[in-house]
Amino acid sequence: MLIRAINEFDNKSLAIILREVLIEMNIPKIGSAYEDHEIDNMYDTYKSTRAKYFVVEVNNKILGGAGIKPLKDGDINICELQKMYFHKSLRGRGIGDKIIELCLDFAIKSNFSRCYIETMPNMINAQKLYLKKGFVNIDEPLGNTGHTACPIWMIKTLV
Repeated sequence: MLIRAINEFDNKSLAIILREVLIEMNIPKIGSAYEDHEIDNMYDTYKSTRAKYFVVEVNNKILGGAGIKPLKDGDINICELQKMYFHKSLRGRGIGDKIIELCLDFAIKSNFSRCYIETMPNMINAQKLYLKKGFVNIDEPLGNTGHTACPIWMIKTLV
């Protein structure tokens, strides 16, 4: 297994696996990451200096990933942990923990002071992991992510 930064050749494989996981998790296609146009071009989406996406590769096949990006239309000191989804064969193996650490380390190095995330009620294990990593629930969404179907909002102070 390899966790590495995304490259331009990962776009198609990553889009397929992300959408497969979203469907498996019964995430609404409207108001969620499923309809984000950036899913089809993740490499370009995370090319800026304060953005980075990590993919998980097993036997030369992309099986998930997660990224950090400035929160859209939000405080410039807040980043968002985005599109953290893994194929079912990877879940429960500590990979989410590892990739969150990589993302948060990058966020700190990029001078973000807080990290925001949105998730769904049925993603119980993800919520447990976020809480374990120091995220806390908040009462309203931040920024303008367009993910109106996500009713759970969390934030973590980084510095």
